[in-house]
Amino acid sequence: MTTKENPPENGLSYKQAGVDIEAGNALVEAIKPAVRSTRRAGADGEIGGFGGLFDLKAAGFSDPVLVAANDGVGTKLMVAIAAQDHSGVGIDLVAMCVNDLVVQGAEPLFFLDYLATGALDVTEGKEIVESIAEGCRQAGCALIGGETAEMPGMYQKNDYDLAGFAVGAVERDALMPRPDIAAADVLVAIASSGLHSNGFSLVRKLVELSGLKWDDPAPFDSGKTLGKALLAPTRIYVKPLLSALDAGLPLKGLVHITGGGFTDNIPRILPDNLGAHISLNKIGVPPVFGWLANLGGLSQSEMLRTFNCGVGMIAIVSAPGADELVTHLQAQGESAYLVGTLQPRTDQPVVYTGELSL
Repeated sequence: MTTKENPPENGLSYKQAGVDIEAGNALVEAIKPAVRSTRRAGADGEIGGFGGLFDLKAAGFSDPVLVAANDGVGTKLMVAIAAQDHSGVGIDLVAMCVNDLVVQGAEPLFFLDYLATGALDVTEGKEIVESIAEGCRQAGCALIGGETAEMPGMYQKNDYDLAGFAVGAVERDALMPRPDIAAADVLVAIASSGLHSNGFSLVRKLVELSGLKWDDPAPFDSGKTLGKALLAPTRIYVKPLLSALDAGLPLKGLVHITGGGFTDNIPRILPDNLGAHISLNKIGVPPVFGWLANLGGLSQSEMLRTFNCGVGMIAIVSAPGADELVTHLQAQGESAYLVGTLQPRTDQPVVYTGELSL
């Protein structure tokens, strides 16, 4: 008989407590090819050590400023878990970090991930890390390390959480936003791929009220299940935006449209005397947003502050260069268009005209 006073004859093991060290080692071996696929100048090491190395000199910088960002995927992971589809969550993780780097003019250099789970499933873990590696390839950064934590009791068996950490660099004289942002500068919208990774607590509530299951057909996207459609990975804007900067286009500022939408994010880079005027009728709103708005009876102001509504990034550019920027981004495969201007600020930092097409 086993009691507090009388432990089992052969003793307890870490595995019996819920932590499988062998599974962790197996995952490290399984993901090595994916990690190698993200190598770039400055990062040539193998994972498995105590830390990742990066050589800034080898990456070609002369007077760099380092820029760091970290983020997660939020409750979108609960949809991935319920739908048993983890193929895009790593792209989401990378995107939420590297898109925050490029808005400051920085080139993402390397990425580290943190995967916490109740019980490590090597196959699932490999799918997640391969997705992270795909995000790193899209961003041009190296996956140089990470951590997998198996924590039974902290998480339920099938639950997991993700966090990501990205570091980039920019030459000191190329930092953004530029100090010469001014009235009459133009706002260029760059389309999102869907919901990205914001607002999913509200999305899940609305899906619950709808009575739909994750494997039901998506009412707004024929040919896809509801889960697959909602899990469309966040778009990574790094390469087309760095290309525009390298081409010398007169970009003055970039805004990553995440939680808080246009209303909260645009003012973050504006001087106190300027406000943004946005023509909502110019925005190409993907059908998923109209479906959510109608399903929940959501007001336009609620939509604008919760979701990206079809715009994942906004570029601020001097008026003479606006058309050239749009043409350049379209040539890079982005959907880009003029959506507004900067004007002297009145009582609101963001002023809307027109209506969203919901």
